[in-house]
Amino acid sequence: MIRSLIHCAAPQRATIFLNPLRRVHSAPPLPRQPVPDLRKTLTHYLRSLQPLVSEEELESTRELVEYFLRPGGQGEELQRQLHKRAEKTDNWLTDWRQECIYLENHLPLPVHSSPAVILPQQEYNDWRGQLRFASKLICGVLDFKAKIESPGGLQELWRGQRLCPDQYYKFFGSYREPGIKRDRILFQPRNKPHHVTVCKNYQFFELDVYNSDGSPLTEDQIHQQMLFLRAHSKKTDKEPVGVLTTDHRNSWGRAYSALIRDRLNRESVRSIQRSLFTVCLDATALKYSEDLYSSRTAAQMLHGGGSHANSGNRWFDKTLQFVVGEDGTCGLICDQATADASAMLTMLHHVFNYCSEGPSLQPPRTPLTRVPPPRKLYFNFPPESKQHIEQAKRNLDILVNDLDICCFSFPDFGKKFPQRYKMRPGAFLQVCLQLAYYRLHGSLCATSEAVSLRAFHHGRSDIVRCSSPEVLEFVQAADDPKKSASFGWGQRCVVQPQFCLGGAKKNIC
Repeated sequence: MIRSLIHCAAPQRATIFLNPLRRVHSAPPLPRQPVPDLRKTLTHYLRSLQPLVSEEELESTRELVEYFLRPGGQGEELQRQLHKRAEKTDNWLTDWRQECIYLENHLPLPVHSSPAVILPQQEYNDWRGQLRFASKLICGVLDFKAKIESPGGLQELWRGQRLCPDQYYKFFGSYREPGIKRDRILFQPRNKPHHVTVCKNYQFFELDVYNSDGSPLTEDQIHQQMLFLRAHSKKTDKEPVGVLTTDHRNSWGRAYSALIRDRLNRESVRSIQRSLFTVCLDATALKYSEDLYSSRTAAQMLHGGGSHANSGNRWFDKTLQFVVGEDGTCGLICDQATADASAMLTMLHHVFNYCSEGPSLQPPRTPLTRVPPPRKLYFNFPPESKQHIEQAKRNLDILVNDLDICCFSFPDFGKKFPQRYKMRPGAFLQVCLQLAYYRLHGSLCATSEAVSLRAFHHGRSDIVRCSSPEVLEFVQAADDPKKSASFGWGQRCVVQPQFCLGGAKKNIC
């Protein structure tokens, strides 16, 4: 199952509405995430199973649930331990969820885990425009970082409700270190990282983005650094070391242990780990027709195109990877082990608005100490590491060839159509998926919807199950030619099911 999400933002076609960031002083602490009632939780669980399993399976599950809930039983003891954990931790769920879903998952990060965001294609189509846009993009990210770290901080509001900002402070400098059994997250002190990692032609560079007085470099200063970097990376490295990060996590964990035995390799990897984020300067992909452009660009963002394309120009362990192509394509690849995609989209919204502004009028600074040129990160490749790279390339190409992506625009209507009938677009699409699956297979499928828990201290996101008896009743009615639905002033429909989505009931019809 592909768990990555591709968010496409095309000019004049789609707008990403993101929560505004507002300055709040001395805000009260957010409430702790409560422990849900066990019996209510299992009641909802049984209800979500009802349209998915047979009567015999459902009855058997009911008996197991009742046995689990018996007085003095296992359920009661586990619930007591859960309450005890909630009293001792900032958030009883976040750490567990991070470990189970991400850090203990051995599947490769590209395609299976790391979502990709496609930005509108830029108007340049050569390396000069690429370097200029990349320079401005870096300035936009640094501007966002400065705002969230400014005195008084920044607070995100959603419908007047404050959301936990903890994730924003973990974007920069974080790194997912591979392990044989499980990964771990490395964080850098907030004021320590002063450079970004830039990848070009399978080569990695350390690029300082702050002056000696702590002020960020201007766009022109960064652009000069980019020109130097390009002049020293015209030839493609023979060994695409970045491909190692695309492999299964336990395989990469073994290769990682072997790679950093060498002192030079260890220093280069440590530089990438300590960097604020990564910028991937991609070569132009193969030319495709306009009809295939969106699909091919989506594939490039998700996995880089394979071992002979731009996949070696990535380092998937970094939380943030900005991709800037020579042909005007650009986007973001992010690791959700550290932060959710929704928070990263808020950051990206700020960065894209910054990049959409005109040329910077900021006067050039004269730093106290001259900014050093970008430093190339070198690697040694003993026979064992070369074997690991070849194995990672084979596994990656299998993954790339096994993935089909087809992006298309649905012209008939957009999100305003369900909103006109007081339906939430997310709920509308969930039921559309169920109806399509029912017409193909004659049954519902197990689906889920993301829900934010950031209203709680250190809260992140989770999922809710969207299948319900009401949805089954609706799709059966919608697929029955003997029944009809009429939408008028009274918004009448044969079936008016409701189901719980993120804690609130949503009207489907």
